[in-house]
Amino acid sequence: MRPVYEALVVGAGIIGAACAYRLAERGLRVGILERAPAPAMGSTGRSAAGVRVQFSEEVNVLLSWYSIREYQAMPEASYRPIGYLFLVPEGRWDAHLEAVERQKSLGVPVRVLGLEEVRRRLEFLPQAPGLEPIAGATFGPADGIVDPHGICLAYLRRARALGAELHTQTELRAAWREGDGWRVKTEQGELWTRFLLNAAGAWAGEVGRRAGLLIPVEPARRMVFCTAPLEDLPPYPLTIDLSSGFWFRSEHNRLIFGRSNPADVGFREGMDWGWLEPTLEAGLARFPWLEQLQLDPKASWWGYYEVTPDHNPILGRMPGVEGWFNACGFSGHGVQQAAMVGRLMAEEIADGEAHSLDINPLRYERFARAQKLGEKNIV
Repeated sequence: MRPVYEALVVGAGIIGAACAYRLAERGLRVGILERAPAPAMGSTGRSAAGVRVQFSEEVNVLLSWYSIREYQAMPEASYRPIGYLFLVPEGRWDAHLEAVERQKSLGVPVRVLGLEEVRRRLEFLPQAPGLEPIAGATFGPADGIVDPHGICLAYLRRARALGAELHTQTELRAAWREGDGWRVKTEQGELWTRFLLNAAGAWAGEVGRRAGLLIPVEPARRMVFCTAPLEDLPPYPLTIDLSSGFWFRSEHNRLIFGRSNPADVGFREGMDWGWLEPTLEAGLARFPWLEQLQLDPKASWWGYYEVTPDHNPILGRMPGVEGWFNACGFSGHGVQQAAMVGRLMAEEIADGEAHSLDINPLRYERFARAQKLGEKNIV
């Protein structure tokens, strides 16, 4: 295999698929490398599928809002606006309200709810043992869930219809500058590309190392626990207790729930059943009715986040490295931002700079300047 491409996308998850489609739409000859036997087998296929605009930083709000609007018009996305409900503790209430004002100024829908209104929607304890008291809540009516697998495959179909070539079971082994582009070595042979876009998800840091580059992205394992089927399950929005990080939502006639374990980093595989107890402890303190539910271990699953030091993505060209671009490190927000990221990376590569949205706060250079993005609504 010795094909020549103008742009080579590493990773056929939802981010890589969106980027490949938009690059092909610009008329570039595009190749896509995927180490797995099929697309969307990594974080995309194992996502909890949430999309939300309730972020504190403008760039994250807009990345998600523009993406949600694209998903709303995309049949394959199966977008359902079930909403996100944030339960906000007293110590974060003022800062959270500041973020709400920023969201409203950007034209995204969000509502502030008092405790009594929340109680009409949801049974919970504002004062819970071991947790900070809840001051109020916010609700995003356009937030919801999508079908990440369907979106990813739809973008890839569109990309391939425009001439893009997908190489599955083809892992990047090494890459180096050659001429005015990149020579890439895989187990299937070598290829050459003018531009290389690292959209490898949890493997993005390793892809960088194989090219001699330091890209601060590491994998973090996350659990999604699932209950047995329930009768008369209320249609719960994706509800997040910001005092503990515990979250849950309805999934048809089941409830799925989870809580991030900050110590669970690295390429560890399989369910961590030891994390179930601390997850439930946090959940039961606020939502005692969870005790009545029965877990379905076979329906539960795990997947990787791709995390950066500030839990925000790295977008755009690699400083000092000609022809290398990053779209990685989304830290759990890749599905909800993929549509807009695809457009921006096509601009960055084809036009020389992203211009539909200012991505400077998310560029690699922020780490060198020790100016991490101060996003507060990280779950």
